[in-house]
Amino acid sequence: MSNLIHLLPDSLANQIAAGEVVQRPSSVVKELLENAIDAGSTAIKVVIKDAGKTLIQVIDNGIGMSEVDARMSFEKHATSKIRTAEDLFNIQTMGFRGEALASIAAIAQLEMETCHKKDALGTRITIEGSDIKAQVPVSTPQGTKISAKNLFFNVPARRNFLKSNPVETKHIIDEFQRAALAQPDIAFSFYQNSLAAYQLPATKLSHRIVHLFGEACKKQLIPCREETDVLKIQGYIGKPENAKKTRGEQFFFVNQRFIKSSYLHHAVKNAFEGLLPQNVFPFYVLFIDIAPIQIDVNVHPTKTEIKFEDERMVYSILTAAIKKALAIHHITPSIDFEQNINFNPFATALSTTASSANKITEKDYVQFRSPNIPQQGGVKDWEILFQNLDKSPSEGSTKATTSSQMSSTTDTPIEVALLAPVAESIIKIQLHRRYILTQLKSGILLIDQHAAHERILYEQYLQPLLNNQTRSAQQLLFPVHIPLNPADMVLVQAHVTDLHALGFVLASFGKDSLIVTGCPTEAVGHDLKQLLEGLIEQFKWNQATFSLTTQENLARSLAKRACLQPGKKLQQEEIDMLVDQLFACTHPNYTPDGRKTFVVMTLEAINAIFQE
Repeated sequence: MSNLIHLLPDSLANQIAAGEVVQRPSSVVKELLENAIDAGSTAIKVVIKDAGKTLIQVIDNGIGMSEVDARMSFEKHATSKIRTAEDLFNIQTMGFRGEALASIAAIAQLEMETCHKKDALGTRITIEGSDIKAQVPVSTPQGTKISAKNLFFNVPARRNFLKSNPVETKHIIDEFQRAALAQPDIAFSFYQNSLAAYQLPATKLSHRIVHLFGEACKKQLIPCREETDVLKIQGYIGKPENAKKTRGEQFFFVNQRFIKSSYLHHAVKNAFEGLLPQNVFPFYVLFIDIAPIQIDVNVHPTKTEIKFEDERMVYSILTAAIKKALAIHHITPSIDFEQNINFNPFATALSTTASSANKITEKDYVQFRSPNIPQQGGVKDWEILFQNLDKSPSEGSTKATTSSQMSSTTDTPIEVALLAPVAESIIKIQLHRRYILTQLKSGILLIDQHAAHERILYEQYLQPLLNNQTRSAQQLLFPVHIPLNPADMVLVQAHVTDLHALGFVLASFGKDSLIVTGCPTEAVGHDLKQLLEGLIEQFKWNQATFSLTTQENLARSLAKRACLQPGKKLQQEEIDMLVDQLFACTHPNYTPDGRKTFVVMTLEAINAIFQE
C-alpha cells in the first residue's frame, strides 16, 4: 500500500503561505516597509507602478545584510528577530515571523540588492517563483533595495481577484500612511508611476499628520497624553466639528505597531459622547505604549489585531485620557440656554409617534374639556397649538395630517401608471418641509423629498457614465480652489474622466489641490468645497461597504451629496417636477441603497385608525 501522506515541495508550501501573508499589493508594501523600519533606516522610499501589480520597490538606508544573511532571508521562518521562545513574549520589532520574503518570492519576480555597513560590496539575488535564478556581488549603497515585479505572475487566478488600480492604490497608500505615522522620525517618500505623491521629511508627529492629511487638519488637532504605571497614551484627536461621516482617519498604534480594534474605537466614541451625532467618526492618531508581555501580537497573519491582558483597564484609561484632553481645551457638551425646556404644545402635537397617538389618555385632552381647568405651561387656549403654522396653502393643509397617519403605511407595490394621472390632477403639498403629500384613488401618497431626489439624481448621473456621454456643466463666475490630502488627490485624479462626465470641470492646482471652474447644474447653490469633499468621503465609504462598479459608486455618491435635504422649502412647481421625475424613473420605489422613496396609506388603513 502506497503512503498517502507526503511533504509538499518548498515552492508549493511557500505559495500556500503567501495566501496568508500576501493578499494584495498592499500586503507586499506592508511587509517590506516593516523590514525596512526594523533595519534601522532613517530614509525609506516606496515606488509602485500599475497599482503595485507591475512593480513594488522599497529602498532603505538601513543596516543592510551580508551575503549569507541575504541568502538566508528567503528561507521560510528565517528571521533575525527571534531566537528563543521567550522572545515571542517580548517582541519589539515589526516583521518578526520570517516568512514575508519567502512568501513574496513565491508569487513574484523578486530582486534584492543589499549591502551591510561593514562590507565593501553588496549582494544581488534574483528569484522567480521561489527559484533562485542568480546571486552575484554588486556595488550598491549601504541598505537594501527590494523590487517585486509582476505580482501573482505564476498564480493568475489570484491576480484576477485583484480590484481596479484606484482601489489597490488606495490600499497601498493606507499602508504607507500607517508606517509614516508610526515612525515620524524616519523620512518617507512615495512615488506612483514615476510621480512623487509624498515627500515626508523626518519630523515630529504633529507635522507628519499635517504633511499626510493636509493643512486643513492643522487647526483641528488636540494633543492627548496620559501616563500611568501600566501604560502611556499620547497622540492627537480631532475637534468634534471636524468629524466625518466615514471611517478612514482613525489610527491606533500599540508599541509603534498599527492595529485595528473596534473595542478601543468604542472607547474613543464613548469619550466623545454628547459631542458627536450618530454615525460620525472623529479623527485620531493615538499611540499606546505598554509592556510587550501584556499583549499578544501573534493572533492574526497580518498582525493588525492584538490581545490585551486587561482590555477593560486599557479601555478605561483611554476614555479618561480623551475626556481630559477635551476638557483641557474647553470642548465639552454645552447647554443651550435658548432652549425652552417648558411644555411646548405645538412641538408635542407634531412629534407624537404613531404608538402614542393611538393611546390618547384622559390627561392628554382634559385641558380642552373645560375652560376652568388651569392650563399646563401657561397655555390659555387650545387654538395656540396652530398659531405657529405657516399660512401658505401648501403648508396650511398639513393641520389635518397627524403623525399617526404618516406611520400607518403599507408596503404594497404601486403601479407607476396608476400614480402619474392622479399626481397630475390632484394638488400636492409639502409637509414639514420634508415630505410631499398627495391624494390617490385608494388613499394618500407620502413621498420623502430627500430620498426621491436621490433616486432621481442617481439615474440622471448613471446614464452618461454608462453611455460614455458628458452632462452639461454650469460654468462658474469665479473658480473655486479646493485643497485635498494626497490620498484624496490620487483618488480624484484616478476618476477625473468620470467626474468630467458628471459635469465637473476641474484641474490640478499645485501638488495637492484642485481648481473647479464648472459643476453639474444640480450643484449650483451648493458649497462646492463641501460637495466635492463629501463626494470623496461617500465614494470611499461605498467602496468599503458595497461591491459597486466605479460608475455606479460615483453616481450614488454624488446623488447622496447633491440631493435635496430635509428642511428645504419647495415651490409648487418644484413639488410637481419632483413627483413627475420620480415616477419617470426606472425604479422609483427605492433609493440606490434600498430606502423607500414613498409610502401609500390606503383608505382602509386610515379608517382603521379612527375605529380603534
